[in-house]
Amino acid sequence: MAEPLCLANARLVLRDCVLTGRITLAEGRIAEIAEGDQVPPGAVDCGGDVVMPGLVELHTDNLERHIEPRPSVDWPHLPAILAHDGELASTGITTVFDAMRVGSIHDGKGRYMPYARALASELMMLREGGHLKISHFLHLRAETCSETLLEEMAAFGPEDRVGIVSLMDHTPGQRQFRDLAALKTYVAKKRGMSDADFVEHVANLKELRRLHGTRHEAGAVAEARRLGAVLASHDDTTADQVATSKAHGVGFAEFPTTLEAAQACQAQGIKVMMGAPNLIRGGSHSGNVAANDLAQAGLLDIVSSDYVPSALLLSAFRLFDLWGDLPRAVACVTESPARAAGLTDRGRLEAGWRGDVLRVGLIGTTPVLRGVWSRGARVA
Repeated sequence: MAEPLCLANARLVLRDCVLTGRITLAEGRIAEIAEGDQVPPGAVDCGGDVVMPGLVELHTDNLERHIEPRPSVDWPHLPAILAHDGELASTGITTVFDAMRVGSIHDGKGRYMPYARALASELMMLREGGHLKISHFLHLRAETCSETLLEEMAAFGPEDRVGIVSLMDHTPGQRQFRDLAALKTYVAKKRGMSDADFVEHVANLKELRRLHGTRHEAGAVAEARRLGAVLASHDDTTADQVATSKAHGVGFAEFPTTLEAAQACQAQGIKVMMGAPNLIRGGSHSGNVAANDLAQAGLLDIVSSDYVPSALLLSAFRLFDLWGDLPRAVACVTESPARAAGLTDRGRLEAGWRGDVLRVGLIGTTPVLRGVWSRGARVA
């Protein structure tokens, strides 16, 4: 257990306000919050830096990037997990739901083979051994357009800390890849497909969806219930798709692709999550709705780093620039994702809550991490 720590003379981002004060961490939790600029003996003088909750990440491709740093390169998993864990800690993420695809395609070309069960076992072994810096849960990305989804999901149990199951449907011509030209560019760069390979790829995915899609979707919903996981939708595009998500019991929507879908989510009580890269770049790399537009319309609840871990902290300060409300912006990367995933002990600076805390300086409006604590222990 880490020694008690007091961060003083800081701008504390609380749930409803920002105040100058100090925060004390002890025994892995927040022991005290007090107002004022005094710096008690032994405390760290933050000099007016922002102190805020640790970031909560619900959907990141980062672990997959570490285990496959180049197409068809299978990197050793244990060092990959440790590097992933350390990288996230260095960006202020103190809780992560590690996204792993379940649902594979045996196309004879080595693509989309099962990996999640083995990777999850190695991750849990490192966690149980105390080798990880931050808090890890699992996010199973249930690919309905596949051959082996239900068999792969059956290999997981409640003991595996599966916190989220997302319903994924990457059938070409709809949702994220309504534009086949955009899909072709994406897979050609990622997998080096020829024109003929791409035509075959599209036809194969459409046939898999025809054969298995309905059964896989229903089965994934049932598996989420068995695992005690929160259900998420992915790339909802129409109000009808959102209505289906609601009927399944979806709690939050990952990256709705249109304004129509985001508005329907709000009407149905489904939280909307968008990607930080979309927000920072000013648009989607797939040509879908811009996160900034949803934020301006009051339709953005949660932000995910997606494929750039360092983007999560930056996105909070971009939202602060947009909204002029730092607690609201910070909540999108802390308390709101924690609640969406069913976690009630983190995401807020409050006595008794987990000691997951960031110290953040600013260069202009750009945040600079000056310290990261996970359960009261400094990890970056």
